[in-house]
Amino acid sequence: MSYLRNSAAVWVPTVIALATLLVVWEVAVWGFGIESWLLAPPSAVFGELYDSPGLLVGHAGTTLTEIILGFAISISIGVVLATGIVWSRVIERSVFPIIIASQTIPIFALAPLLIIWIGTDIMSKVVVVVLFTFFPVVISLVTGLRSVDSEMVDMLRTLGATPYQTFSKLMVPTALPNFFAGMKVAAVVSVIGAVIGEWVGASAGLGWLMKVTPQYQTARIFAAIVVLSVLAMGLFAAVVLWEKWALRKYPATANQVTGLGEP
Repeated sequence: MSYLRNSAAVWVPTVIALATLLVVWEVAVWGFGIESWLLAPPSAVFGELYDSPGLLVGHAGTTLTEIILGFAISISIGVVLATGIVWSRVIERSVFPIIIASQTIPIFALAPLLIIWIGTDIMSKVVVVVLFTFFPVVISLVTGLRSVDSEMVDMLRTLGATPYQTFSKLMVPTALPNFFAGMKVAAVVSVIGAVIGEWVGASAGLGWLMKVTPQYQTARIFAAIVVLSVLAMGLFAAVVLWEKWALRKYPATANQVTGLGEP
């Protein structure tokens, strides 16, 4: 019961802030006489969510499939690249600068080319998601693997541990918090990648639905945004649960126990 009370207490400020925002939004639309086609009030958005669940859920399924596939591929690529960068100086000097330079290219500009090269099927959107998400995974994991205490490494070597044992028993557990931090960022931006891919070329998905919806139906556009926000929060929560499960064997740090900034 105490756990439930503490969990509820954590969410109370968020719920109050969100409710206040919705009330102010609703009152402002009606008070200033703003037309619903220009800015739909929250009541109209909730009405659209109630009236069109099949439409929104169907397109959300397409978008979620793109996100999950892209996110899984991104994690696989990120783990391989980060491990190679930390393990080999040659790979670090040859690949790491290219990875950093790739982030200077606007992904939105590459999306039309991906449509031409790959087509308008789901894979083009998956590739866009990968391009959006692999970088935070790689950087966070590289940072985590390099944050190992050198004295611990020397101690394991003194005890006769092989490089693989040092990597798997010391470096990987040490890097997990950073790795999950990067995945949390990637989970949120993966939704952006999927929407951009659908804007450029698609026949289904929430991004495509927002694109083809007539401009005066702002309630439907906001409803799609709400569903996208729910998807992003769900993915973030899934990564948090995965993190708790993966780190259950390791003692929490002081910041993990009390929270950042708390005494």
